[in-house]
Amino acid sequence: MAKKTILVVDDEESHRMMLGAHLKDEGFEMVEASDGQEAVDKVSERFFDLVLMDIRMPNMDGMEALKQIRQINPTIPVLIMTAYGSINSAVQALKSGAEDYLTKPLDMDELIIKVNKVLHYRQLEEENLLNRERLGTRFDFSSIIGNSPKMKELFETLSMVTPTDATVLLLGESGTGKEIVANSIHQNSPRRENPYIKVNCAALPETLLESELFGHEKGAFTGAIYKKRGRFELADGGTIFLDEIGEMSIPTQTKILRVLQEREFEAVGGTRTIQVNVRIITATNKDLEEEVKKRKFREDLYYRLNVVPITVPPLRDRKEDIPILAEYFLCKYNEKNKRSIKGFEPGVIDALIRYTWPGNVRELENIVERTVIMCRGEMISLNDLPSAIGGSKQEEEQSEIIMGHTLRDTEREVIRRTLEKTGGNRTRAATILGITRKTLQNKIKEYRIDI
Repeated sequence: MAKKTILVVDDEESHRMMLGAHLKDEGFEMVEASDGQEAVDKVSERFFDLVLMDIRMPNMDGMEALKQIRQINPTIPVLIMTAYGSINSAVQALKSGAEDYLTKPLDMDELIIKVNKVLHYRQLEEENLLNRERLGTRFDFSSIIGNSPKMKELFETLSMVTPTDATVLLLGESGTGKEIVANSIHQNSPRRENPYIKVNCAALPETLLESELFGHEKGAFTGAIYKKRGRFELADGGTIFLDEIGEMSIPTQTKILRVLQEREFEAVGGTRTIQVNVRIITATNKDLEEEVKKRKFREDLYYRLNVVPITVPPLRDRKEDIPILAEYFLCKYNEKNKRSIKGFEPGVIDALIRYTWPGNVRELENIVERTVIMCRGEMISLNDLPSAIGGSKQEEEQSEIIMGHTLRDTEREVIRRTLEKTGGNRTRAATILGITRKTLQNKIKEYRIDI
């Protein structure tokens, strides 16, 4: 494998020599530049894997050089070196596109760790781009974010399964993104011009689920005042996605088995046999083999559904994807909430990577959304994160609210502050608080909150 080439930019020759010795010991090739202008000239002449650059230099300082380097090559990663007393300059450099910064005097172990981390992430991005380009002649999996080895395996499997009509069983913990994968399978399949129908089997009581799936005739049961077409009939020619299929009762499982085997069913209360041509994708966070042993899931249905099992990995097994996901969600919720948060302060991404993410990608998305809304500065800091991940000041503020106040007073103040942060947007506030908009409306009225 070819050596990675690093451009070291510093006006002190002794410092360049010292850095060069350490980098060469780690297997890197080094090229030197004594000021910003020389660095810009060298970047315009040849390719570098990374630029390691001081901020304070004569002729052209690091900030100006960074801007010009980004214009020449927007993808080249730049690590900034700065004195401890110039942290503000480093933060400004991050806003201008620098990857990270190091404070002088440099800790060589930290330097090598950061260099390797940046180069590793860049390699993953390049490999992912090549992978997507290769698959892109046939498929577009851009809605599924990830560069990690686990996600590459997932993309490979999807590229083989997508063009077929095979029944797919998506396995994985809650919050891993199984619904996004199911949608991607349909959107890249030959059925993409036909209906895509989603049903959450856990969201409906069993008495309604059968009617929802297969439809019902007028008068079939109390409240059936009109005839209703079921989801399977609506999905004819396309795809039906049955989420949380492990929650389905045995009687409804029996009807699903018949659809898989015979491609036909009757509506609730009906006698006419309805035939459909539907691809079935299912998902569960349960161990269906264990459910079969407990006689809570039909064994014959399990084998029918398990034609192509695809496991969507938990976030803790694909931590390389956290920086990319965090940036993606930052952009998404900046736009959605009309915010302009510039990025993450140093240490935030490391804190996110260290966390175990029991709620998976959904938890990461929720936390980034909340920090975008509640962030007081231009960059998300460690203090903006929940205490379990690395925050501190927010927890202190919350304790100030809680200590010495009744539960009623505390609830009123939390609701008031959340509404204040969202500019009075009650839908967004309800989402952050984890309650429905109607419940929030009632609380506002109860506590006479004026926003």
